Amino acid sequence: MLRSSASLFLLLLCLQAAGQVVNPEMPVKEDTVMEVRPKKPDSLREKIYFRSIRFGTDVLALALSSSPRFRAWEVNADADFGPFYLVGDYGRWGKDETMVNGGDYHNEGTYWRAGVDVSILKKDPDRNMLFFGLRYARSSFSERLNLTVEDPYFGTQQYALSNPNASAAWGEIVAGLRVKVWKEFWMGFTSRLKLGLSVRGNGELSTYDVPGYGVIGGGSTWGFNYQVFWRIPFERKKKPAVTLPVP
Repeated sequence: MLRSSASLFLLLLCLQAAGQVVNPEMPVKEDTVMEVRPKKPDSLREKIYFRSIRFGTDVLALALSSSPRFRAWEVNADADFGPFYLVGDYGRWGKDETMVNGGDYHNEGTYWRAGVDVSILKKDPDRNMLFFGLRYARSSFSERLNLTVEDPYFGTQQYALSNPNASAAWGEIVAGLRVKVWKEFWMGFTSRLKLGLSVRGNGELSTYDVPGYGVIGGGSTWGFNYQVFWRIPFERKKKPAVTLPVP
């Protein structure tokens, strides 16, 4: 009897010790490994910073100026900020026309455009462009019309009508292409849908032609420029990393 009581007492001591070593109410810590997944780069996203500027001219305007009745030149510039380009143009335009009624029309003036282009060619290594954009344009000009009218009662009548300080404004939707040809020499074209024209200062003479816009009529008109550019880069090319041999 005494031996059985001692054995039972020892068994209770062992169970108590085991309960102190392993507490079922305490959470068991498990070794966990945090999985770090590398962030996938977005191949279509470009950082916005100033990369380069291009200066150019419209060779089509220079070619058309060979006609004695049309004189024009235009300079162009755009600044590359990655996903978009800031654009500015400035030009001069003069035209002489013989009207169907026998009058002689003449105008002379300047114009400018400003806007932004967005290229759909993402991260092209040569920065070639297939783009769409918007422009706001203004023109300041003078125009005159010398008209001779044969009247059966009053004979030959001559009229001189003019708008010495006229101005105009309009908007443009543009699309085009810029391609690197050699080193920093670029070529391209821009097509323009010109619309929303408003003219001021046309008092005694109804404006016929606006420098930078063209002949008025129909509410909108089309334009086309063929341009050459020289690009001046400002971003530094990253040098390749040098890997040292492991001894």
